[in-house]
Amino acid sequence: MPLIWILAPVFVLVGVAGGYVLRKTVAKKKQDEAETKSQTIIDKAKTKHKEILLEAKDKALKITEEAKTEENERRKRILHAEERIEKRENQLDQKYENLDKKSLYINQRAKETNQIRDELDKIKRKQIETLEKVADLSRDRAKEVLMEMVEKDIKEEIIERVKKLKKIEKEEADKNAQKIVGLAIERYAQDQSSEMTATTVSLPSDEMKGRIIGREGRNIKRIEELTGIEIVVDDTPEAIVISGFNPIRRHIAKRSLEKLIHDGRIHPAKIEETITKVKNEIAQEIKEAGEATVYDLGIADFDPKLVQLIGRLKFRTSYGQNVLNHSIEVANLAAIMAEELHADVGVAKRAGILHDIGKSVDHEIEGTHIEIGKNILKKFGVNSKIIHAVECHHGDIDPETAEASVVAAADAISGSRIGARKDSYENYIKRLEELENVATTFDGVERVYAVQAGREVRVFVTPDKVDDLGAMKMAREIATKIEKELKYPGEIRVNVIRETRIVEYAR
Repeated sequence: MPLIWILAPVFVLVGVAGGYVLRKTVAKKKQDEAETKSQTIIDKAKTKHKEILLEAKDKALKITEEAKTEENERRKRILHAEERIEKRENQLDQKYENLDKKSLYINQRAKETNQIRDELDKIKRKQIETLEKVADLSRDRAKEVLMEMVEKDIKEEIIERVKKLKKIEKEEADKNAQKIVGLAIERYAQDQSSEMTATTVSLPSDEMKGRIIGREGRNIKRIEELTGIEIVVDDTPEAIVISGFNPIRRHIAKRSLEKLIHDGRIHPAKIEETITKVKNEIAQEIKEAGEATVYDLGIADFDPKLVQLIGRLKFRTSYGQNVLNHSIEVANLAAIMAEELHADVGVAKRAGILHDIGKSVDHEIEGTHIEIGKNILKKFGVNSKIIHAVECHHGDIDPETAEASVVAAADAISGSRIGARKDSYENYIKRLEELENVATTFDGVERVYAVQAGREVRVFVTPDKVDDLGAMKMAREIATKIEKELKYPGEIRVNVIRETRIVEYAR
């Protein structure tokens, strides 16, 4: 035990000393390795640095050489450009010299030309003076004489040329117009029959007249009081006549009488009940007719009150033609023709259905149906183009738009078709007489005949008083006077005929 205690510190010291030496040895070895490694890295870096320097020098040399090469080329281009500029300057100097020479030459020629012109003017004046002395005429008078001679020589040629040009123009215009109108009529085919306002009510027997009159006339007075029309009971068998200027009132009275006759009970209370019921039916029919019309035409922007006025046209006739049917036909024809002419179809269609809107209330308001219609459309804020077309459809105002011309043409087509309208015999004769009287007011007219139901007037002139140019002028003046003074449906053809007959006898 004592020995162990003695040796233990020795072993500890030996172990500590050995560990220290070992640790120092290992540290020395690691240090040497690190130094070796760092030296290797430094050597590699130095080598890499040298390589980079060499590459940089090479690139610098290349860039320097390229810069020198480019500079040499630039110098060459500059020298070449300087040579070209110098050459052009020489050319411009040469051109300027040439221009100066030409300018001097031109100025010299201009002076010579002016001198020659002055000499020619002097010679011309001397010649004119000599001619005036020889002919004993002034210059202006000689010009008039010459113009008269020329006009006399070429008058016939001018007449023929004018006739030829007018014929070509008319043929071309007729061709295009026929094409458009024919296409419109072909595309819009509707049965059209004239209708007259019904003013007669048929009775089952003459005994019914007494029942309609009533005791002391109370029934007939009540009917007249509620409807605003007059009932004429005369000797006509089994019929009574309704008289009144308002077509709607007249229709209400007619339908009310028919209902009363069918029912058989005719007394003031029943009359009042029936008439009230019929008025409501008619008002509903007017509303439905207007709404159906605008719906069929595809129009959705009309005021409801304006639509109602359109419906009132159902009970209005013009020369036996139902105005609502006529307006629908005009609207469709105008739309078709406007489409062919590339005009505004919407404006044409609306103007067509509204062109006779004034006739819905013309029996209640003073003025022509055109003036009334214009005021109505302004009140409802209708487009100014539509109002203009309505104003122009009878030719009172010259149309300024294609739509206005189209509506006027459609109205003429609808109103002038065969069977579309009826006219009384007296009005027919009166219209023909007025047409003939207009033409007879012109000097040189020998005879006038209105033919083709007043659609053509043939004017025979005296050939000694009216020449060909005068005949052409007369035709235009007659047509203009007819347009201003007469009212007529469609158009009237003015045909001025000048005939010269020369008779000789061979003996």
